[in-house]
Amino acid sequence: MTFFKNMLRDEAGATAIEYGLIAALIAIAAITALQGVGDELDTTFGKVESELDSANDG
Repeated sequence: MTFFKNMLRDEAGATAIEYGLIAALIAIAAITALQGVGDELDTTFGKVESELDSANDG
């Protein structure tokens, strides 16, 4: 029974879980932001490709 009481008082595990949750939230935010940047880059490179194709044809 003493083992369980000590386990409930120990906050090291809770702190590790909190850090893990913070890291997960940061990762989700970074992935979301990078997906938006990726879409913008895809659009930009598509425009550049079209312009280069037009320049080569003319």
